[in-house]
Amino acid sequence: MTEKPTYEELEKKVAELEKEALKLRRMEIMLRESEEKYRVLFQSALIGACLTEPGGKILDINECAARSLGYDRPEELIGKNILLFYKNPDERDTILSKILSGNIYIYELELVRNDGTNVIVSTYASLMEFNGKKVILTSGEDISKRKKAEQTLQESEERHRSIFENTGTATVIFGEDMTISMMNAEFEKLSAYSKEEVEGKMKWTEFVAEEDLKRMKEYHAQRSKAGSKAPTEYEFQFVDRQGNKKDIFIKVDMIPGTLSRIASLMDITSRKRAEKALQESEEKYRTLFEESRDAIFISSNKGILIDINQSALELIGYRREDAIGIDVRKLYANPDNRSMLQQEISRNGFVKDYETKFRKKDGREIDCLVTATIRRTKDGDIEGIQGNVRDISEKKELEAQFLRAQKMEAIGTLAGGIAHDFNNILMGIQGRTSLMLMNTLSTHFHFEHLKGIEEYVRSAADLTKQLLSFAKGGRYEAKPTDINELVKKQNHMFGRTKKEISIQGKYEKNLWAAEVDQGQIEQVLLNLCVNAWQAMPGGGKLFLQTENVVLEENNFMAYQVQPGRYVRISITDTGEGMDETTQQRIFEPFFTTKEMGRGTGLGLASVYGIIKNHKGFINVNSYKDIGTTFYIYLPASEKGIMREKELPKELVRGTETLLLVDDEEVIIEVSTQLLKKIGYDVLVARSGEEAIDVYSENIDRIDMIILDMIMPDMKGGLVYDALKGINPHVKVLLFSGYSVNGQATEILNRGCNGFIQKPFNTKDISQKIRDILDQEGF
Repeated sequence: MTEKPTYEELEKKVAELEKEALKLRRMEIMLRESEEKYRVLFQSALIGACLTEPGGKILDINECAARSLGYDRPEELIGKNILLFYKNPDERDTILSKILSGNIYIYELELVRNDGTNVIVSTYASLMEFNGKKVILTSGEDISKRKKAEQTLQESEERHRSIFENTGTATVIFGEDMTISMMNAEFEKLSAYSKEEVEGKMKWTEFVAEEDLKRMKEYHAQRSKAGSKAPTEYEFQFVDRQGNKKDIFIKVDMIPGTLSRIASLMDITSRKRAEKALQESEEKYRTLFEESRDAIFISSNKGILIDINQSALELIGYRREDAIGIDVRKLYANPDNRSMLQQEISRNGFVKDYETKFRKKDGREIDCLVTATIRRTKDGDIEGIQGNVRDISEKKELEAQFLRAQKMEAIGTLAGGIAHDFNNILMGIQGRTSLMLMNTLSTHFHFEHLKGIEEYVRSAADLTKQLLSFAKGGRYEAKPTDINELVKKQNHMFGRTKKEISIQGKYEKNLWAAEVDQGQIEQVLLNLCVNAWQAMPGGGKLFLQTENVVLEENNFMAYQVQPGRYVRISITDTGEGMDETTQQRIFEPFFTTKEMGRGTGLGLASVYGIIKNHKGFINVNSYKDIGTTFYIYLPASEKGIMREKELPKELVRGTETLLLVDDEEVIIEVSTQLLKKIGYDVLVARSGEEAIDVYSENIDRIDMIILDMIMPDMKGGLVYDALKGINPHVKVLLFSGYSVNGQATEILNRGCNGFIQKPFNTKDISQKIRDILDQEGF
């Protein structure tokens, strides 16, 4: 039988029960507080929260989510299906399946609000158990404003990108390390690089010219410092892909909040060139008055000189302070000429090329041409006369020389014809002598006589050369030559034989080249030096000088002298000098002041002919008992100087086949034997037409043609052109005793391989042939 609990035990039990009850009440309070906290937290959350069944029925939803859907109170949404708010129904199944898979799913969703507007929410959802049931807890944030801001930002970026890309200015963005991060299409055009080659790969400094690189780096370093004083706009030299330099105006700015820079570049190359041209033009016209080679005078309406340039002062021999203020009539040798000029200007408003004489301050008279016009004020009133004056004294002297030169043309033609025929005869003598020498030992008693014949032939050839030099077309092998070297060589050689005279030279540095036949110019120098030596029988001084000169068109047109760049050689002696009559005749052939037997009279005539045939001219100034100066003008050449090759001392032999073309039987006979003696197989043609036929039939056999320039049926030039038509690569050596109207030079300019003048010896012709046959190419 169970014992009844005691009072104390009951009392203890009751106390325990009360204790448990208290605990339960506390737990209820805590649970209620927890639920209230949850509710407060759930409802007051700043992001939307929604509890739904897996089918989408809303079990609970907070105020933030309700407002996002366009409802004032959450209670209005309880029991509704959240899926009905999806704007795109196709998304429902996809989203639901991902949530029910048990993974937290984060996604963006566009919902339709109660008022029909759309809202974009960023959500995450998870599957969980609640009161023994599976429910979906979804929380989300209304990101409509953010998305709109992002879209606006994107549109802004696209707009700015479009502006960046389509602006007419080349633009780049580069960072602190100068690597280019962005560039537009205009920069592609400017640099000739593509974006793929540059962006992120090339540095800005790679486009800066070396001379501007240090300055640009300094600006770049300063720009990132606070309070930088580095210029934001300046000019520099830009280097594109091909290495071309361009003048660029640049504007550089820091991009706010970054260390990047944005630079806009404007190609101002054309503008800079235009500015430079304008500046040069302004400087040219600003200095035209003072630096003009024409003498310029400005006088008042009353004839008082009010301004004058330096050339005018040099013309009249006055100082500026003495010239300003004088009556211009004092400058005329005949004051009446001034009055006549004034009358003509008054009638026509100008006068052009009025010929008169001026008187220099020292009393000497000079021939002048005056061109003048009326000067007017802005209101049109006459305030004076402005004109320029040219000294034509030298021109008138040259005109007289030109008239003398015309008289010598007929003599020159005659001399040339004689020389041509005589050279053919000499060729026969030279050829036969050479053949005999080739079969004669140096110990044979005839050997010295044969060598003597060769010397006489050479002397005779030198005489004909002087005739040819005076005649037309005496310039044969013109090459770009260092005239300084030629003059120095002649000085040295002449000085060794003429110890009684002192020879001095002055040579311009960087003297222009001249295209000349070196042998003929050496002959000119020798003739002039010999002439000077003979003018100083008791000894004296000989000065030679070279210099670059530029002849203006307006000063030399009347003398048939081409304006432009010339090399001038001056040869001055301290000899007896010449009177005016002698000076007018010195270039005439066969004129000499020497006694009979002491000269041919061809020396200065050949000098004249040689210089004329080089398209140059020669002047002389001489004063009795003072001395003489010859001035030689040779056209300057743009070509590089060609050095002479040293000829071999021995014969140069060969085994090729040659075609010899000449109408003179004596030339055919001796030349054929000479060529065969040195190993060549020789075919012969005695006319131009025969040469064309023989070459056509033997084109594969013939290696080179030796062509006479003067033949009765066809001239050498026509024959050469016909041969060239048969074979564009034909090799031709031109030879002649005379060249009419410079034909030799013309044929050489058309591609002919070389020229040799009759009479020639075996060594000369053997070397010429070998040089041409050994030329590279066809």
